[in-house]
Amino acid sequence: MKFAMKLFLLGASATTASAFLGPTTSSPLSSPTPQLHASLRDIVSGVGTGTSSTSAKPATMMSAKARGEGYGPPLGDISEAVGNTPMVKISNKLCPEGRTIYAKCEYFNPLSSVKDRLALAIIEAAEKDGSLKPGQTVIEATSGNTGIAVAMMCAQRGYPCVITMAEPFSVERRKLMRMLGAKVIVTPKAGKGTGMVEKAKELSEKHGWFLCHQFETEANWKFHYDTTGPEICNDLKSIGSDLDYFVSGYGTGGTFHGTGKYIKENSPDTKIILAEPGAANLIGSGIKTDRNDDGSPAGSHPAFAAHPIQGWTPDFIPLVLEQGLGLQDEMVEIPDGAGVETSQALARNEGILTGISGGATMWAAIETAKKAPEGSVIVAMLPDTGERYLSTPLFASIDADMNEEELDIARSTPSWILEP
Repeated sequence: MKFAMKLFLLGASATTASAFLGPTTSSPLSSPTPQLHASLRDIVSGVGTGTSSTSAKPATMMSAKARGEGYGPPLGDISEAVGNTPMVKISNKLCPEGRTIYAKCEYFNPLSSVKDRLALAIIEAAEKDGSLKPGQTVIEATSGNTGIAVAMMCAQRGYPCVITMAEPFSVERRKLMRMLGAKVIVTPKAGKGTGMVEKAKELSEKHGWFLCHQFETEANWKFHYDTTGPEICNDLKSIGSDLDYFVSGYGTGGTFHGTGKYIKENSPDTKIILAEPGAANLIGSGIKTDRNDDGSPAGSHPAFAAHPIQGWTPDFIPLVLEQGLGLQDEMVEIPDGAGVETSQALARNEGILTGISGGATMWAAIETAKKAPEGSVIVAMLPDTGERYLSTPLFASIDADMNEEELDIARSTPSWILEP
């Protein structure tokens, strides 16, 4: 079968340095959208959309190696493990019947997010052009995943690392960066994404540090053009499958821009769906971001409002994203709570543990599948792991202590009962 890609739904670079959140102590599930709940209930129960969990068909294997065969020759360093992440078929417990959704699982990167690609791209490009000197301190503004990835690369290659990060982002991200040897400078919540970017620029200029410029550098989207796009195309080609939809959101816009550009050039009929929070529809507003001479934001975007999707949609339109606009065929607005609910549904029905941004992307993919012609194939980007969200609304309903049902199970036999 001739390989042709038609629709590419993009779900956003999970955890970029920007999405500005409100307080993380309250869960969006406390006041769920009725339509959202009904939509997910229908899918999970198989009502009118697919089969039940007991009758779901097994996923088709792509080109996975047989267990026990080994990974391949030992790697020279951790950066060689970046990329070549798997796509996993979603069962009819979530995917509407007669359609196919594949999740591009970026949490298989060594530090568990798509941003490992970005950090490798920026550091290698800067080493090549000489803008990053041996032993020079590397600094970047981030909502977490980019900082973790940059800290990984700096640890491996011997660069001191400083990260600026806005106060609301999850504390586990700070701890991970510090575990990797980075210094983390937390900026006040009121400054939002632009505040942490401004702080990184100030520190870079004062101390002569190398600033990654993840929101402006071409190295960002070009790495996705060279790797993520070809990976998706080649994996589908290996099973003789077309691609009808690709879904992604945006943080810096690098995944959307680079992957979307590759797909459009290699399969012009592919349609790209770009998602953003309904509470912060910056692209949908049609209003451009004011910029400084270096392309960085000059201030917050007037359409921005706090939203629960960490890593998505900062309070400005990144230059990397702006330069890729026009690749998308459709914009999708994600309702509050959709990312959390769909991420939880993926965990409980598919065993796939992804973050809020991954849940939001999958929600857009499922909604697209409902309207798509029978036989359509959809790819959705899952930017990171759910383990990065333990202190966020994603886990707000998950207790560490045993609940009554668990206590009843414990008491059903006589030994070793830990009473509350």
